[in-house]
Amino acid sequence: MPMGVVTNGAVRGLRALPWVLLAWLLSSCGGTSQIEPFQPRQLIFVGDENVGLLPDGRRYGINGLDANGAFDCATVQIWSQQVASNFGLSIDRCNAGTGGVTRAIAGGKVADLDAQISAQIAAGVTSKDLFIVMVGMNDIIDLYETFTGDRNCDIEERTPPAGSLMAELRARGSQAAAQVSRILAAGGRAIVSTVHDLGLTPYALSRGAGGQLTCMTAIYNARLRVDIDPQDGRLWGLILADDDTVAITRAPSNFGVSNATVGACAVAPPDCTTATLVAGASASAYLWADDRHFAQALQDMLASQTVSRARNSPF
Repeated sequence: MPMGVVTNGAVRGLRALPWVLLAWLLSSCGGTSQIEPFQPRQLIFVGDENVGLLPDGRRYGINGLDANGAFDCATVQIWSQQVASNFGLSIDRCNAGTGGVTRAIAGGKVADLDAQISAQIAAGVTSKDLFIVMVGMNDIIDLYETFTGDRNCDIEERTPPAGSLMAELRARGSQAAAQVSRILAAGGRAIVSTVHDLGLTPYALSRGAGGQLTCMTAIYNARLRVDIDPQDGRLWGLILADDDTVAITRAPSNFGVSNATVGACAVAPPDCTTATLVAGASASAYLWADDRHFAQALQDMLASQTVSRARNSPF
């Protein structure tokens, strides 16, 4: 498989940019605070398998079991389930829950957002409807595997050549941002997650592609963050899965993680359970479930940050 070239400039500033933007977004709130805490009428999950359960309640992570060893969708919860629980809601795809509406699909890409959001707009959207958005992982991996043009990657390149890999990544990030803007225009609110740093996944490490996939992730995420219109903290909030991935891999023991380089699952998701892990693995001790989907440490971080952003933003 042809490999792209990551220039020296690709590494510089990769980690600083999100915090600059986050500070800008928070300042856009004008320092105001909520008069009353935000309580969503419902949560709508759009994007890919990282944010939504399958129709049968399974997830592309590590599934939990009950005391009898049977699958239990309510245990080992993914981050979207935890967010719903914090607001006194539950997800439609787990024990017929209410208040959490799943539009996300397994294998979902940016192009799939249009139908997901259109379906929810048709069902009705209010200012008390909070969309939880995560998408882009499958786009980035697909482009890494199939793109045959100019594969150079440099995060500092502001005007990449037309038809290049960087131009396509920017276009998809902008397309995802445009779909979030549709949510806001319809009157909804949103919490948007960046894509976790795919250059740190077992998928990338096994291919010697860490630098390339980190750069690709950063270019996509940059357009997603800055192209949402309006840039208004009263309407949407941002969480940084890419920075969270870096934080855990740099100091895994700080997050209770003992392995941040290989997947915990001996059976591929969505069939992986706490009973089908590699020797010595657990849902909490391993950062990764398989070669690209995350296990519990990152699930918990995303849930905590989403709840904090939703409760403290002046929606």
